[in-house]
Amino acid sequence: MSIISAKTFFLWKKKQLSKGGDDKSLDLLIDALGGLSNNELSLLKIKSEKLIELKVNLSQLESSWDKHLKFSIPIQYLSGISFWRDLDLEVSNKVLIPRPETELLIEIISRKFKNKRDKITFVDLGTGSGAIGIALALANPNWEGIATDINKNALEIASRNFIKNSSKSNLRFYYGNWWNPLENYKGKIDLAIANPPYIPKNVYEKLPIEVKNFEPKEALWGGEDGLDHIREIVQCAPAYLKEKAWLLIENHFDQGARVKKLFLKNRFTDVEVLKDFSGIGRFTIGRYK
Repeated sequence: MSIISAKTFFLWKKKQLSKGGDDKSLDLLIDALGGLSNNELSLLKIKSEKLIELKVNLSQLESSWDKHLKFSIPIQYLSGISFWRDLDLEVSNKVLIPRPETELLIEIISRKFKNKRDKITFVDLGTGSGAIGIALALANPNWEGIATDINKNALEIASRNFIKNSSKSNLRFYYGNWWNPLENYKGKIDLAIANPPYIPKNVYEKLPIEVKNFEPKEALWGGEDGLDHIREIVQCAPAYLKEKAWLLIENHFDQGARVKKLFLKNRFTDVEVLKDFSGIGRFTIGRYK
């Protein structure tokens, strides 16, 4: 724990930004490692005479900031924390950093399942940090959730994240590729959600350094056209879903029309491509028969 004056802190912050980087990234580091939120920072600007308390000292923050600037390491990996919706998630380079646009998956689902008293079974395929499954389990305590992942390290992180963010037991974790661990749930699932690897080969080669060099390739790489995993998920889905169950997938910005065709080819109805914050067709949803 470190106690310093707000004036000293803001002089330090100005010095850090003079080295490079952006204010938003530095604020994220200060929040994640230092425990000082954006709201608290805004109040301090008004009350610069106040003393502030940081979880770590300024030299520790500066060391992490310098690593970010020198090596382009994402702030979330440097701090081991990612803030997503109202969750505080542990992350490492074994899991993808949850993106803001993925939050819309939760909003889409809340519109489809308005009755909170309904008891449904949902699966979060390829859970990674557990963000989607945990958010749904917290928002819907009557639901039974299942989260799968092919990476054991990711499952351990997701499980810890659930324990940290919830006192409930309505989310379970299974090791294996996509649907494979769910033999006992065939024909029993009301809702399946996936944010699979969907980056095409030509796009992957041009990804920013902070993504390509640090985030797990297996969570990004979707094959030549980016659709390898999406095809598998959609084609196998009918064996596991109840009739009238929903499948919701996040896809690359230019894949919506092709993913929609995949849904229709595999007997899904009410298929829609829904837009993200930028107005891009980022999500495909359909109902099985």
